[in-house]
Amino acid sequence: MSPLHHGDEILELVADQSIFDYADALNVRVPTSCGRTGECHECIIEVKRGHDALNPPTDAERFLLNDNYRLACQAVVRDPDADIEFAVLRRQPRIMTRTVSRGVPLDPLTTRVDDDVVFDGQVIDRYRGHIYGLAIDVGTTTVVLNLVDLESGEVVHTGSFENPQRFGGSDTMRRISYDGADFHGELAQVMLSSINFEIGDMARRLKVRRRHIYEAVIVGNTTMRELFFGHDVQSIGEKPYRSEVEEEFLAGKREGTALNVKARDLDLRIFPDANVYGAPLIGSHVGGDIAADLLAIGMDEQEEVIALVDIGTNTEVVVGNRHRLMAASCPAGPAFEGGEVTFGMPGYDGAIETAHITDGVVEYKTIGDAPPEGICGSGLVDLLAELVRTHRMNELGVLDDGGSEFEVVPEKGITLSRADMSALAQAKAANYCGQWIVLRKYGTPIENLSRLYLAGGFANYIDVENARDIGFIPNIPLDRVSQVGNAALEGATIMLISGPKRREIELLTRDIEHVELETTPDFFDLFVEGCQFKPMKQDLASA
Repeated sequence: MSPLHHGDEILELVADQSIFDYADALNVRVPTSCGRTGECHECIIEVKRGHDALNPPTDAERFLLNDNYRLACQAVVRDPDADIEFAVLRRQPRIMTRTVSRGVPLDPLTTRVDDDVVFDGQVIDRYRGHIYGLAIDVGTTTVVLNLVDLESGEVVHTGSFENPQRFGGSDTMRRISYDGADFHGELAQVMLSSINFEIGDMARRLKVRRRHIYEAVIVGNTTMRELFFGHDVQSIGEKPYRSEVEEEFLAGKREGTALNVKARDLDLRIFPDANVYGAPLIGSHVGGDIAADLLAIGMDEQEEVIALVDIGTNTEVVVGNRHRLMAASCPAGPAFEGGEVTFGMPGYDGAIETAHITDGVVEYKTIGDAPPEGICGSGLVDLLAELVRTHRMNELGVLDDGGSEFEVVPEKGITLSRADMSALAQAKAANYCGQWIVLRKYGTPIENLSRLYLAGGFANYIDVENARDIGFIPNIPLDRVSQVGNAALEGATIMLISGPKRREIELLTRDIEHVELETTPDFFDLFVEGCQFKPMKQDLASA
């Protein structure tokens, strides 16, 4: 009999057992709420190899358009002589603990008044000992949440998991396409199920009752937010790339783009009458997560011109101060977040996170000090900068020996190929163009920026000097760069604990000017410039 692999763990294969059976034997927790009948669609796994040794996909799996994804309860071993490897799609990423902390006064909309729990002046329940709230950052790659004690403002717990919608595409445009086809609503359901699973797991471990969670704040890019709230997202994938909510706001049919829905209407398993708040959109793909970023860094009080860059599958750029702001979204793609790169991976144990080349040998550090399995975004930035620094690759991404790949960890077969470098160059170029074009349109020379804030999980771990040297961020003095971690989660938490700040960010976002990058006449020329691994030009008028 041949082996079944899950990470470093191995079991012997036995015919007619499901992958869920093997997960049980390995003590791997796979989410499910339907009793393994295939109805809940929560137990999604990725079959990394050996999918031909499994039974054909069942009717319950029709929503999984790629054979590499299966439901653990439906995938049954047919050939015990094969070699099968699987991974649970809902993996636990490294939780980012460091972030900016603004320290706003505690003034939530959900409070205790005598023996009642009151939301925005309305009694919603009797006081039962606790009042909690949830702040949730629904990212394209990772979902992170804070459980907050609304009576003290204390963050009681922080949890995170990989966005389970990956089976529908690695970026927002692919997910929009998926949701517009035969399985509309599936992405929303799997997200809701995963969040409910996380809430239940958290409640059990902390001995917290779900019904004591009286409010939730959701932030995310426009697509992620609208999918969560069950809105049709097809208009976001077509010019002018606006959600239906934004179109209604622009037409004067609603006062703002923030959403307020009861938990029972979403089937979010907290107090049924809890208010679930969707943070306001800025425009097009620039969503509530960036509104949360701005709140976290105190943009509503900034007098000097600053830039915020939230780096991810979609990178968002905001330039300005509290008097005038411009924003744009850059479709960077997933290359720096584990997609489109042969040995790319998200920030999990075993990912190479830092790298330095000495005499042609890569010295590296992995997350968790685990054996290397691949390279995450910060490691990729380091490798690109090091290859240029040591003259093993030129600024165009061509290896000096004319080879097709560079060996990163030879004994593990981990390499960086020319195709990988091309994907990374294009992802970097999208970031480059977004930052350059918004800065130029705003009319502020790069050297005049008082501060550059880098937000997001990837940005938190990159070597800023290396990122600057390959043109990933503007070419400014390093002492003006602040890595602010998961500012979106911090901003969501501020919205949860401060009603006044929630209203302030709603007003601020209404006046932000959205810049459409694709309409810029010299966009292609800038993109070509951005594909080169060299510092960003400082003279905005020279491009």
